Amino acid sequence: MPGTILCEQDGGLAIVTLSNPDKLNAIDAQMWRDLKATFSRLGAEPAVGCVMLRGAGDKAFAAGGDIEEFLTVRSTVDDALHYHDELVAAALEAIRQCPVPTLAVIDGACIGGGLEIAGCCDIRIASLGSRFGAPINRLGFSMYPGEMAGLLALVGPAVLLEILLEGRILDAREAYEKGLLTRIVAPERLEEEGHATAQRILAGAPLVARWHKQWVHRLMSGEPLSLTEKRQAFDFLATEDYAEGIAAFLAKRRPHFKGR
Repeated sequence: MPGTILCEQDGGLAIVTLSNPDKLNAIDAQMWRDLKATFSRLGAEPAVGCVMLRGAGDKAFAAGGDIEEFLTVRSTVDDALHYHDELVAAALEAIRQCPVPTLAVIDGACIGGGLEIAGCCDIRIASLGSRFGAPINRLGFSMYPGEMAGLLALVGPAVLLEILLEGRILDAREAYEKGLLTRIVAPERLEEEGHATAQRILAGAPLVARWHKQWVHRLMSGEPLSLTEKRQAFDFLATEDYAEGIAAFLAKRRPHFKGR
């Protein structure tokens, strides 16, 4: 039975669920397509202020790609290039480039493609019992370069090579120590912490959240900012949310942002 990408919205929070419970939420080809489409759509919706990404159930965030279909979806070089570039890497890029803050809430196995997905999110919170790795060296294939970008930017070459060369599965504490995770919590607190994090994001000005993501990505390029870009960094001065934020601070009340 094929897996699905579920999406529900609760106010400004969109909750995306990787659902393939019979295979520990392994991501099949259609799920990669739907993941790209979902994040592209959510990123274009002004009402969405945060996207939470999680796996169905409590056994896995995602246990990688659906290996059973590999014999058909990448039987030739052309098929493999299409699958890994136009499906997998494209979905990961849609997550990484989503202008809305993204939050991965991880419980259980986060392996291979699951680790790649989590690595493209802005914040990653995991339960103490979660496990991380990419033991594909034991399956005789390498990680496609287009899929490495998020993990490489996140943890750097030394940690990424350790993960790929050893094929070792890391527990949550070691994953946190190596920079794969933002924070770890007890399993019974995971859902509470995930929603609390989302609410803290949603309490801020939505345009500011998008600008912060934009400028962090821009600065990662290493290229100096142009004068035009420096001026654009102050676009907030013309927004209603900036006026509201200052007024609320002076009045000692909670601001009410509208994304304008």
